Amino acid sequence: MDVYATSDPPAPSVSSTTAWATAAISAASLAACGGGGGASSTVATPVIAGTTVTLNTSGYTQLASITDAQASRFLLQAQFSASDADIAAVRSQGYAHWLERQMAQSSGMLGWDWLNAQGYGDVNNSSNFFDSTSPGDFMVWSQLMAAPDPLRKRMALALSEIMVVSLNGLDFSWRSHAAAHYWDTLNTYAFGNYRDLLQAITLNVAMGYYLNTKGNKKADGRGSQPDENYAREVMQLFTIGLVEQNPDGTARLDGNGNKIDTYGASDVSNLAQVFTGWDLDQSQNQPTTLSQTGGGTRTIPSTHFTRLPLVQVGNNHSTLASSFLGITVPANTAASEALRLALDRLFNHANTAPFVSKQLIQRLVTSNPTAAYVQRVAAVFADNGAGVRGSLPHVLAAILLDDEARGPAGLSDPSYGRLREPMLRLVQWGRSFGAASASGSWKIGDLSNAGTQLGQSPLRSPTVFNFFRPGYVPPATALAAGAVAPEFQLVNESSVGGYLNYLQGVIANGINGGDIRASYSGELALATDATALLAKLNLRLCAGQLSAASQSLILTALNAMASSTDAQKRNRVYAAVLLVMASSDYLVQK
Repeated sequence: MDVYATSDPPAPSVSSTTAWATAAISAASLAACGGGGGASSTVATPVIAGTTVTLNTSGYTQLASITDAQASRFLLQAQFSASDADIAAVRSQGYAHWLERQMAQSSGMLGWDWLNAQGYGDVNNSSNFFDSTSPGDFMVWSQLMAAPDPLRKRMALALSEIMVVSLNGLDFSWRSHAAAHYWDTLNTYAFGNYRDLLQAITLNVAMGYYLNTKGNKKADGRGSQPDENYAREVMQLFTIGLVEQNPDGTARLDGNGNKIDTYGASDVSNLAQVFTGWDLDQSQNQPTTLSQTGGGTRTIPSTHFTRLPLVQVGNNHSTLASSFLGITVPANTAASEALRLALDRLFNHANTAPFVSKQLIQRLVTSNPTAAYVQRVAAVFADNGAGVRGSLPHVLAAILLDDEARGPAGLSDPSYGRLREPMLRLVQWGRSFGAASASGSWKIGDLSNAGTQLGQSPLRSPTVFNFFRPGYVPPATALAAGAVAPEFQLVNESSVGGYLNYLQGVIANGINGGDIRASYSGELALATDATALLAKLNLRLCAGQLSAASQSLILTALNAMASSTDAQKRNRVYAAVLLVMASSDYLVQK
């Protein structure tokens, strides 16, 4: 996807007295070429440590041998980084067996438990963390940066951009704990079944607050009607989309060539009746009464409710018949049965397989998958080969093992690939260069400011529609007809400069006053050999995809820098990392 660069950047000046500043200027030249405008019906409880998954690989090309570059390309799609050890493992085990092993990998500490281990669950803490979203930021960054199961975390992050809950939209006690349990739920079901995930998210406390399922009541006879927010978004965003689709994700057309709506206002209002009566489970609540500054008291619930599914409370569930999407939930159907029928209908709808599959392909591999690619993955969603619909580990494998993801054709195709999301770039930096938090606190906050930070932060989407729309087309760009570039919705003049400035500081100084800092041990060993250093970074950050022009430009800047003292070696490494991570060859992942 060559939206980011249209010509070779100008050569940098090497006359500056500060070579590190020179490298930063060079980086700006590289990046400034960019632009753009502004399952079953009952829910099991999967073991988050992972289960054994056997993948059927008969439909995929099996390579006799895998090169370092091929292994790195696969890893950078499947997880966040490509270490030397990971590359060696993929080459030794093969793609499918590597996936099977990673799917069984222990996930380490849950996000909810991590918050408590850090002291954020203490209601008596003077910092009033129960009213703060900052611990939620620290939690998710620590999970992305340091958890031992990056494949699961990568899948969970992709799912978080489909079934969106944002810390920005949560305003209640223990909101960070609720967000952590939402994140844990995505992780729990990332290698489970989409039907089970759909129900778990529907009854999740954070989602209940975010899209108004919590406390939603039946019509009261005085003009009050059930809230329709979740009913609309569970269809539009989580399952079936706005228009009917063919199995390959293309729109179905009526006899006049018009797209066909998947649902109408009646479907929304009727489905909303199903999502009534659900509220917080306070059975384990142990409230604490706190004195308030200036007088008075405040009663704070314990954290337990944030990780318990919503339950039926009171007589608030609608007993009316509900007709939507071609089915009817009979009058007086129990709430749990009505929910089962509704979610089964959404899960089994013909749209769900291609709609969800295409978005996962976009998040992991390419913004513009061919219809054939979408259809192949959707077919696995519909049946994993053992008669199971919605098996997410098999869907993930189908995405990553497909010839369109693994074959070389995309490397030379200007419409192939995707812009790396800013938050993925930071996680890649951390995992690639051994970043660690000396205190264990991982205090990386909200980085959503585009002018001074990344312009994106996990679990911080500005709306339920994610950071960007799947069909976004940057204005005034030369994309092929019908092509999209979703992540470019984050790109503008401020975000390009903001990313470079923020990254420059992070690379050299770390985060949170240096508490979170990379070691660069492997890179420092190569600091005196600019060619070898760049080759290592090219492989691990770009899967060997840096163009000859970019390599020449970067080497010119690096060779102009002294590398005799330890400080000079570190500056050369800092410059090399910045130049690579600022280049268009890196920013557009193929």
